[in-house]
Amino acid sequence: MMISSWRKRRAAKRAGKEQQRNENGEMELTIPRDFRCPISLDLMNDPVTLSSGITYDRESIEKWIEAGNFTCPLTNQVLKSLEPIPNHVIRRKIQDWCIENRSYGIERIPTPRVPISSVEVSGILSKIDVARKKFDTEGCRALVAKLKALAKESERNKRRIATNGAGTALSEAFATFTAASSFAENAAVLEEILSALITMSPLDGEAKGYLVSAPAIHCLILFLSSGDLSRRRNAVLALKELVSSMEDQRKTLNLLSDIEGAIEALFKLIKNPVCSTSTKASLTIIYHMITSSSSTSQKQVTKLVNLGVVPLLLETLVDTERAMCEKALGVLDGIVDNEQGRERACNNALTIPVLVKKILRVSNSATEFSVSILYKLCKNEQGEDGGVIVEALQVGAFQKLLLLLQLGCVDKTKQRVSELLKMLNLHRNKVECVDPMDQFKDLKRPF
Repeated sequence: MMISSWRKRRAAKRAGKEQQRNENGEMELTIPRDFRCPISLDLMNDPVTLSSGITYDRESIEKWIEAGNFTCPLTNQVLKSLEPIPNHVIRRKIQDWCIENRSYGIERIPTPRVPISSVEVSGILSKIDVARKKFDTEGCRALVAKLKALAKESERNKRRIATNGAGTALSEAFATFTAASSFAENAAVLEEILSALITMSPLDGEAKGYLVSAPAIHCLILFLSSGDLSRRRNAVLALKELVSSMEDQRKTLNLLSDIEGAIEALFKLIKNPVCSTSTKASLTIIYHMITSSSSTSQKQVTKLVNLGVVPLLLETLVDTERAMCEKALGVLDGIVDNEQGRERACNNALTIPVLVKKILRVSNSATEFSVSILYKLCKNEQGEDGGVIVEALQVGAFQKLLLLLQLGCVDKTKQRVSELLKMLNLHRNKVECVDPMDQFKDLKRPF
């Protein structure tokens, strides 16, 4: 009996079935040491060997290298190459072990795709550059599509492609084809390049520099105005990157202001949204356009007001998530700097209730924008009957602002709150007193 038990244990060990009992006395499977990653200590999904001869799981060792380490974690030996080599022998042994132990719930590890190497990325980018110089639209389009497909295979591929200068190469190609005489002939390759650029985002300064040109911005606006949803989304995301960059912002805004139909295309994306990401991007661009110090900013505001942006923003604000709310309030704050914009806001029944509701309910930014808008509307109130001031009192603005003053806010907002309270106090006798507890019972206090 003892010999039989010993033979079973020896056979199990040979098959890699090292077992141990858990606290409940049940048999548990132990992963063989050679199959474990020295970093994570987990079963390796994609074993790779470094120049030091030590095998690791690819994900673990690539994180180690990307963190700026150039030595083998186990031996501390300086690595001659940072390109890990797939260890097919260990991988096949692990796969066989998984199959043998499937009765323990072990699933077979699929054969991983070999990630793209820096050399392969450089080769594709060189070919794209040659195609760009030859104005070979079909060749360039095929190469960009290949690069984009590789980037979508895995985050690892995407990082490798991006860190090897793909953004700059693609932006340069985009600028080259937009500067060509026939936009219609180049539309397909430009769309492919733009899609790949968005996959690579965020772009570095050099890559953005190629996109800040009159032909490139004009092309983005044309894409933004087209009926293709994917094209419109990619175009607005690219424009958002440019206006959010302090280095390129002024030039981008000047170019946008000079292009007929730009503000209309951005407004259309808010009115008929493609997705929340593109709507937020459009609001961000509009905010920068109307709050810039350029001579055309007020002209853009007038266009937006005539298009009906005020009711659209207010309807958006009624029920929306935090980021969208902040951006919509930011645009509305810029709109009410304009006399026509203030008039439209004052005449809309949603304006005051929505603004008062957003104070202390969303975020610090939303509160600051709401107070700013309310201040501008009340400050410019001309009627003796109080108008928007009385309306603000009726919906509990006085109590809300008092609470904000007690909780604290930035100096600029604090000053506006104090002035608003003075304006509201002059008309308090025109409305019935409101019990503060009734107003704040559903308030999500930030304390």
